[in-house]
Amino acid sequence: MQHKVIDTNDVVIRFAGDSGDGMQLTGSLFADMSAIYGNELSTFPDYPAEIRAPHGTVSGVSGFQVHIGSKDVNTPGDYCDLLVAMNPAALKANAKWCKHTAMILVDVDAFGETEMKKAGFLTDNPFAELHVEDRALIAAPITSMTKESLKDSGMDLKSILKCKNMFTLGMACFIYSRPLEYIYSYIEKKFAKKHPEFIEPNRKVLNDGFNYAANIQAIPDTYTVEPAKLKKGLYRNMTGNQAIAWGLLAASEKSHLPLFCGSYPITPATAILEELAIHKSLGAKTLQAEDEIAGICTAIGASFAGNLAVTTTSGPGLSLKSEAMGLAVMAELPLVIVDVQRGGPSTGLPTKTEQTDLLQALYGRNGECPVVVMAAKSPAGCFDAAFYAAKIALEHMTPVILLSEGFIGNGSEPWLIPSMSQYPEIKPPFASGLHLGDKFKPYERDPETLVRKWAVPGMKGYEHRVGGLEKNHDGVLSNDPENHAAMVAEREEKIRRISKYIPELKVEGPASGKLLIVGWGGTFGHLLTAYHTLVQEGREVSFAHFEYIKPLPRNTEAVFAGFEKIIVCELNSGMFCAYLRGLFPDKDFRQYNKVQGQPFLVSELVEAIRKEL
Repeated sequence: MQHKVIDTNDVVIRFAGDSGDGMQLTGSLFADMSAIYGNELSTFPDYPAEIRAPHGTVSGVSGFQVHIGSKDVNTPGDYCDLLVAMNPAALKANAKWCKHTAMILVDVDAFGETEMKKAGFLTDNPFAELHVEDRALIAAPITSMTKESLKDSGMDLKSILKCKNMFTLGMACFIYSRPLEYIYSYIEKKFAKKHPEFIEPNRKVLNDGFNYAANIQAIPDTYTVEPAKLKKGLYRNMTGNQAIAWGLLAASEKSHLPLFCGSYPITPATAILEELAIHKSLGAKTLQAEDEIAGICTAIGASFAGNLAVTTTSGPGLSLKSEAMGLAVMAELPLVIVDVQRGGPSTGLPTKTEQTDLLQALYGRNGECPVVVMAAKSPAGCFDAAFYAAKIALEHMTPVILLSEGFIGNGSEPWLIPSMSQYPEIKPPFASGLHLGDKFKPYERDPETLVRKWAVPGMKGYEHRVGGLEKNHDGVLSNDPENHAAMVAEREEKIRRISKYIPELKVEGPASGKLLIVGWGGTFGHLLTAYHTLVQEGREVSFAHFEYIKPLPRNTEAVFAGFEKIIVCELNSGMFCAYLRGLFPDKDFRQYNKVQGQPFLVSELVEAIRKEL
């Protein structure tokens, strides 16, 4: 049978297997290779929530979805064109994500009676039981072929079996006409220092997988996805967590301040701390603290000493940091708190994504305790979000909570590496110009911004007291009721005035009409794709996405005034919608919500918005 080679604009591949099957690495390599080839892409790593789920069970399945295209790609895709399932549990957990035209590639060696029972199958035909028998099924003896490929390698059986993912990757590369040179280069770099003896076996098994796919008859067609017409420049495939770390490093450069990150490791934010830790050459200092409270308190101390101070966490850690955030608000010290949100409450779903920390970020502290709240919109967008979070914190002497999400923190997309000349200088309001004999007043404010001056230890004449107790403008402890009321009002007004220094809200589509689609944070790609789908159907819709939550962009009310209805779509039970209703009670807000630990599907968004129309 002659394979047909089909040109297509985009494809979605989902790799799935046990946690030890290397599916995250396989998917990452396929994505990185496609990025170098020039495709647009978006990825979605889907980790199991259990640390050590029983081998071969559905709860232990690890997945990685990658969407590559020759045109704009804004989501990892709703459903896949190819599902790679390394065992019965992976097939059972992921068959529902297959398109009707999908190919399903399985390691038939893993589909024994014991494995089938462990995955919960009731019959000996898993494809019929899952109603996917009409798909193009490729039952390949991947384990056997890997053993055969490496029988003369000198490797032990355990090491040989770890190479199944490379054989599978070779097959996927044939199906989608991917060049193997990048993976060869990766293998050489990975093993060159410690295990050079693994280089040739991994190259061989990868190549054998490619050739096996080329020679079997079960693969009906192969596909090519041409490079996208990207803006010229140097790109790299970047996860959101990496981008946040790099954005903070850029802010350190532009502010001429050393970067300090005090954090406690927590899923899914740990990678930010890890990324910053490898950049000591750029002046970054990192401290892995013994707990969340110690993490933020060391960062506050670093801020007092004149550093760009950062602490990173997820929802449970944000709860623990709340008292110390109040200290930073009262002391009016710059601090960036990055919260990579996950499913909750409590430890909840540590590896799944949600937007359920919004109200905690806005209100989760005792007393009148205002902070700036921002939200990153995409993996690549995390760089700008982190940079401007640091800029606002430093220039306005305030804590800033930057909300990310597990989906964009772990997900990746091509990022055009910018020139630092494109980014503004960051100018912290350091105290200066004190006349001899004058006393420094730490809470005396700039009349335009209400920002106080920053005096760091060692500045002669600028000695002052900070702490959690209320003070007057001179920095003297005060229990006076009028002073407290005035200071509370000034701290709130300082945050409100930041709206003058952030971008206005942009609207995709007409500036007025029947329905405005609204989202915030990491739902951007799905909502933008849904919006374009509806426009192509001839629907009257517009779209606005929020990256600044508190304060809102200064033109928000004017934008809302142009629409009859506003539908707010978010991965929680309606937190942003409730916030907006409180601020704009006269507007007709509708909501569409999802709380499943999974990102939106474009198809479900389109259907929900159609109903509102």
